[in-house]
Amino acid sequence: MTDTPPPPDYDFVVLGAGIVGSAIARELAGYHHTVALVEARDDVGDGTSKANTAILHTGYDAKPGTLESRMVSRGYTLLSEYAQQTGIPVERSGAILVAWNDEELAALPGLRDKAADNGYTHCDIIDADEVYRLVPALGDGALGGLTVPDESIICTWTTNLALATDAVARGVTLRTRTRAESVTALPERTILHTSSGDISARWVINAAGLGADYIDQEFGYDRFHVTPRRGELLVYDKLARPLIDKIVLPVPTSRGKGVLVSPTIYGNVMLGPTAEDLTDRSATATSEAGFEFLLGKGGTLMPRLLEEEVTATYAGLRAAIDYGDYLVEVDHDQRYVLVGGIRSTGLTSGMAVAEYVGELLTKAGVLDGARTELPPPPRMPNIGEAFTRPYQDAELIARDSEYGRVVCFCERVTAGEIRDAYQSLIPPAGLDGLRRRTRAMNGRCQGFFCGAEVGSLVDAHRCPAGSPEATETRKEAVR
Repeated sequence: MTDTPPPPDYDFVVLGAGIVGSAIARELAGYHHTVALVEARDDVGDGTSKANTAILHTGYDAKPGTLESRMVSRGYTLLSEYAQQTGIPVERSGAILVAWNDEELAALPGLRDKAADNGYTHCDIIDADEVYRLVPALGDGALGGLTVPDESIICTWTTNLALATDAVARGVTLRTRTRAESVTALPERTILHTSSGDISARWVINAAGLGADYIDQEFGYDRFHVTPRRGELLVYDKLARPLIDKIVLPVPTSRGKGVLVSPTIYGNVMLGPTAEDLTDRSATATSEAGFEFLLGKGGTLMPRLLEEEVTATYAGLRAAIDYGDYLVEVDHDQRYVLVGGIRSTGLTSGMAVAEYVGELLTKAGVLDGARTELPPPPRMPNIGEAFTRPYQDAELIARDSEYGRVVCFCERVTAGEIRDAYQSLIPPAGLDGLRRRTRAMNGRCQGFFCGAEVGSLVDAHRCPAGSPEATETRKEAVR
């Protein structure tokens, strides 16, 4: 009879490898502590973080005086700087809030004042003629607008991957396919009972998104409840991109920013999202009703867009909570931090939230011994259409011909990029992860033409030839 080995032990365990959790793990790894980043899914950024509107927000429309307002404003600065360091693609497209009726037109001065209260003073009210000068393809009936020149489009996939890669490079242990199910409190430690075994933690950081309220209840709380809010989107072919070069927003309501039309960092045009409250926290399927709603909105916003081809549809679940702000609180007695209710603005605010968690833990006397030497931030592969891609880089191709061998012709993805994805610090766990890292099979054919070759490359880089894993990968690629 052998003794059961003790569970792996860490100073900090961060639950959730979305943008916020990855940013927190990266922040904590800047100190002399052991850190684990635990994710229920099989890849980082595979939950809420992968399916948002991918806008880097200025925070102009946040509720002044809230934690969310502070975090979004600070996060905009931090993420903009980090994107330059790491190569996360960002385009400063600017945005226009369009008023379609007298009530919305009358609301524009208040929105401009609200932006100023949030520290953003660059908004201007414009008349209908200027709205149509800036966005000629807009539908009839616009009465005026409010400009937000510093709103930007960004790659949310690369953002999440950069933060997680940075965390791992700093020494964080990444544990995927590990769902936290319950906890047992000990005098000096907390035992996390997970789907892949127990983990011991001195401190637990709950950034579990859609499951954050369940984890919070394990620590004896009942302070908020998550409602999964489904947002469905339509993605139009790159041929639609000349119709729009700015984010077109409705005047926001209490339920969110409403349906927008926006260029994407990948050269497409996006219409959405819907906002449908559900009970099923795994309901990420699209719906006929959602598409009909979006097409109705699109017919008003930009009728010409509906003449273009839809190349992709997707849905994401936002963690809406019954609380009007972010919930970031430290329970020193239980050595527990809640990071809840971050919503879709977490893309922008994630690094600021991580910084704030670090400040709270420092004030609590928990963090000390900041590391003086850290590895440089990772340089991420570019998948943004406005910047040089590998197939366009003659010098790169001269050094390595694999970057000149296009495999996915819709998205111009090369064999070299697929190879690099599998040789990276956090390789993709499946084909969806490969799509988020390279754009392979994300184009108008959705893998119909390139699926077999992509599957063969995945086999070569991930699975031994002839193995069951290789066979399943090829089947998945061509389905």
